Amino acid sequence: MPLKKRWQSLDRATVGQAPERWGMYELGSGGEIKTIGSGVLRDELKTELTYSRAEQVRWEACQSREHAERLADEHRERAELG
Repeated sequence: MPLKKRWQSLDRATVGQAPERWGMYELGSGGEIKTIGSGVLRDELKTELTYSRAEQVRWEACQSREHAERLADEHRERAELG
């Protein structure tokens, strides 16, 4: 089950808006989920912007590392990505 948030372009402006908090994120292209990850959002998205071929991103901020990892695992399972 994807996040119920609209996709944003994976670009420097969007990455700059990401909070410096733990969270899970979805990367996509053409509205299709390609990758689901977790970590400190701004740091992770900076890396993805540099190395990923994804065009879009959406995220959910979390209270802790454990919460972010659990949420990412649940979403990977539902999306059959992992």
